Amino acid sequence: MLDDQLFFRKGQGLEPTDYALSLAEPLAQALQAVERVIRRPDPFDPAVSTARFRISGSDFFAEMLMPQLADRLAVAAPGVRVHLVDLVPDNYVDTLDRYEVDIALLPRTALPGWIEGQRVFSSTFSVIARKGHPRLAGAGIAPGDMVPLDLFCDLGHVIFSVEGNDSAMGDLALERIGRTRRVVMTLPVFSGVYRAVAGSDLIGLLPSTLAHRVRDMAGFDIYEAPVALDRADIMMIWHKRHSANPAHRWMREQIAGLLRPLDATDN
Repeated sequence: MLDDQLFFRKGQGLEPTDYALSLAEPLAQALQAVERVIRRPDPFDPAVSTARFRISGSDFFAEMLMPQLADRLAVAAPGVRVHLVDLVPDNYVDTLDRYEVDIALLPRTALPGWIEGQRVFSSTFSVIARKGHPRLAGAGIAPGDMVPLDLFCDLGHVIFSVEGNDSAMGDLALERIGRTRRVVMTLPVFSGVYRAVAGSDLIGLLPSTLAHRVRDMAGFDIYEAPVALDRADIMMIWHKRHSANPAHRWMREQIAGLLRPLDATDN
């Protein structure tokens, strides 16, 4: 019996066997490991942290998040490092599961049960075209005006698509009214879209906040779309194993706070 392996009778009492004594250290280590797992995490101090975070997202966030986040970290968490990596929609779940990415920023989509997330902002979209676009100017359409539907459909479009799909939300809006547009180019980054537009007679759709941020630098004008475009809800998602992690929670709070002013529902 197990009792016989652990104790032997000596006089009126019991003494541990050599086998029992040999278990003392391994059991102590095992109990310490269990205690580390179940005890409350140590408080997170961003000022002394050297945590590393990999954030997956489009180049929209290189323009609209990372400069502000860099400024925030320089003051509050100088030892923290952040890496923005390309968002690959077909693989974002795998990268979260394999610890390759800590946080992903992407349009609302169906999520498996082991992922948690929160909506961080809602984006509207605007039409962009190069300054002095000949057909828009010839039609008397000034920046800020609505592009007529027939002209919108007839002009060549460049669209943002990581996967190279030749249809996007603009096409869904047109489909609802029985129309189509002429897509002639796709690009995997928003910066490619607005540079292609600024250097050609193509037009495109860009998140409105990004369009207004880079308009003067890139050299394009902004117009209103002739159809009602659905807003895009942008989500911040992460693996549930990180939900209670103080450092991860702190970084999520910083990102959510910096992106909140972009929310179109507040405007």
